[in-house]
Amino acid sequence: MISKVFSAALHGINGIKVEVEVDISYGLPAFTIVGLPETAVKESRERVRSAIKNAGFEFPSDRITINLAPADVRKEGSSFDLPIALGMLVSMSQIGQDRTRDYLITGELSLDGRVKPIKGVLPMAIHAAEQGFKSIIVPQENGREAAVVKGIDVYGATHLLEIVQFFKDKVQLDRFVPDENSRELDRRNEKFDFSDIKGQSQAKRALEIAAAGGHNVLMVGPPGSGKTMLARRMPTILPSLNYDEAIETTKIHSIAGLLRDDKFLVVEKPFRAPHHTISDAGLIGGGQVPRPGEISLAHNGVLFLDEFPEFKRHVLDSLRQPIEDGAVVISRAAQAVTFPARFMLLAAMNPCPCGYFGDSRRACTCSPSQIHKYRSRLSGPLLDRIDIQIEVPPVSIRELSMDTEEESSGTILGRVNTARKIQASRFKGKRIYSNGRMATRMIKRYCPATEGAEGLLEKAVEKYALSPRAYHRILKLSRTIADLEPSELIEEAHVAEAIQYRVLDKRMMA
Repeated sequence: MISKVFSAALHGINGIKVEVEVDISYGLPAFTIVGLPETAVKESRERVRSAIKNAGFEFPSDRITINLAPADVRKEGSSFDLPIALGMLVSMSQIGQDRTRDYLITGELSLDGRVKPIKGVLPMAIHAAEQGFKSIIVPQENGREAAVVKGIDVYGATHLLEIVQFFKDKVQLDRFVPDENSRELDRRNEKFDFSDIKGQSQAKRALEIAAAGGHNVLMVGPPGSGKTMLARRMPTILPSLNYDEAIETTKIHSIAGLLRDDKFLVVEKPFRAPHHTISDAGLIGGGQVPRPGEISLAHNGVLFLDEFPEFKRHVLDSLRQPIEDGAVVISRAAQAVTFPARFMLLAAMNPCPCGYFGDSRRACTCSPSQIHKYRSRLSGPLLDRIDIQIEVPPVSIRELSMDTEEESSGTILGRVNTARKIQASRFKGKRIYSNGRMATRMIKRYCPATEGAEGLLEKAVEKYALSPRAYHRILKLSRTIADLEPSELIEEAHVAEAIQYRVLDKRMMA
């Protein structure tokens, strides 16, 4: 008898419907799985065999053929254990075929029949709802994650026998109801606040502009000047995730297996800070079976790269295309997968290898050639893509001991949200949410400047030999500075402030 059970595979961050077809026929005992299964799927034969036996059913000593359709899509992971086992039980007439047709089923089986949690349940649940399924059965631990999706009933299972009894109307599976509190997205990390940082008014101003327009930032300063403290507080002044952004971000974290029991929906802006020894596959994504890297895990949030020049040169240069496109394509012989990567790059570096070049308190021990070699690790094309390059000087003991009240993250966020509303109105219907994502062809329309501002920018381009890309990024940055006032026109003062945020361009021309 041939049976059919529906499940799902993952392609990038999206789900694909998979029909698990089971045929049990007379012949020499065999258990074959076809349909481009990778190793973990092939190994499901032994897990399924033991789970069925230990659930109290007799395993058939016949020829068993499992087909995972569509056959041209690679199937990976252990999530097909449960649908394969249920498909076999349908073919063995333990469950009626008509009972499973409205369900999408996914889960891993242990040898004793327990249903174990898997990665990527959220994309599968979203796809099930889009395909018109009424219900989805998932491991109990993944139930709250799947319940985030609207328009589908989510059932959690703990054992194979429990599911069989459910289809026979003998027991009820736990049904997960969407938690409305999970959709309250304005949750911020109260551990970090800009009011904790004394001084550094120029650096705070630069980060406020970056948050208001979605611009990339590079901070240059000696050790202990507060670069990491500033970076850690950046998410607290970024606009909240909307529901669609939260779902998209959670899908990536679900595939990567980073969701916790108490964090089934990502409601805070992601903040990723990989070590400088990371490989290009770890940063960009990759592997034989493509997996999202740090830039995708930072989607809709912040990617913080401390000790920027210490990263391998080819790893840093691999950032150039994702920064421009907001996505990364990972190509393999069998498939090409696209992962979203719309992040704000926040980097920090010392001014020289010892860290004290230009510091009035300590003498620099580096030679000019060492300093040049250190800075040359950052390619010109990469620096062109960083809108703000700001110096972060050391804070004096006097500033640290002053009993002055610094601006809180909430106060700064208020100004950032006002500027973002202006941009949302400006780019309405264009799927662009900030000035930093403005296409080059839009600059002439949305960045009108006064005659004085245009003249000042032309002089800066000539003096510092700026590239066309740097020219356009200065205009975008000037547009954001104008939005913070707010001002319809980009004026000379806005351009002057934007130009001063090109520290490394000026140094390289010095």
